[in-house]
Amino acid sequence: MAKSAGEFHYQPSPHVPFRDVEAIARCRAIKREDIDKHENPQYRIRVVKDADVPFIFLADMIGRIVRSAEEGKQLVMIMPNPVPLYRQVARVLNQIKQGCAHVHLFAMDEYANENGEIAPDTWELGFGYAMKKNFVASLDEQLRPPEKQVHVFTNANLKDYGRMITDLGGADLCYSGPGWTGHLAFVEPDAPEFDAPLEEWKKMGPRICTLSPFTLAQNSLHGSFGMSGDLSAVPPKSATIGPAQVIEAKNRIDIHALGVHGTATSWQRMITRLCLHGPVTPKVPGSIHQILKTDVYVSETAATNIEPNWDKGY
Repeated sequence: MAKSAGEFHYQPSPHVPFRDVEAIARCRAIKREDIDKHENPQYRIRVVKDADVPFIFLADMIGRIVRSAEEGKQLVMIMPNPVPLYRQVARVLNQIKQGCAHVHLFAMDEYANENGEIAPDTWELGFGYAMKKNFVASLDEQLRPPEKQVHVFTNANLKDYGRMITDLGGADLCYSGPGWTGHLAFVEPDAPEFDAPLEEWKKMGPRICTLSPFTLAQNSLHGSFGMSGDLSAVPPKSATIGPAQVIEAKNRIDIHALGVHGTATSWQRMITRLCLHGPVTPKVPGSIHQILKTDVYVSETAATNIEPNWDKGY
């Protein structure tokens, strides 16, 4: 069939992990008013104002810590890296004098070097350091969880990290949010360490993972790395929980609200649609939430329709 004038056809670059062009086109066309519709009633999608997102995390985390203390229950939490929000959570807990002796914290992931050596929790750019400094150390000393209940990845505990969570009954709550590749924690769609069919992939636990070049680009825009696109500043590998720990969790909150420092530009706008409404596949790791009980919060910026803006360049 002859192409009509103005048509140009191409396949996604081989570097793009998810390459189903029909699914991509369908998800790209999802409008703001339809993004919160899903056939799984336990997969609850809500679009919220950008300014509300930090308070959703803060209110949920504090609410769970307070309620579990009142009920005399332990609270096991798989934690992302919401700096500087951790400091605000600690500030509120200090104000209400809420102790965290019942809380078990597990860092979701951590950077590693090319040899698989995991960054120590004394490295200022690491996630373990951030959690311990901005949350735990920001709590008044008498309110902090015992040190033995604050877990970060090390080469010594990597093989046992999943079992440590399971032995506590699994996480009560796993917080997450997709990366540019759709990664879940640092479970990358194109990493050889997680290359498996869906049912096998779902059972995979913690391991060292090769980071996608897209993740290097995304994280090079983070404040900790200077917000300058310095690709060489981001370590090449990570230690991460696996899909098994996310699936095992009793509750999940997935937040889609990362942008470019308050601008209308959102690298997350497309991967959000693939995570929420594309196929459930290891090629979009965050898509696994679709078949689970998950509360999803999408910022208005991420939910905005995907369409050209001819008044903008980069």
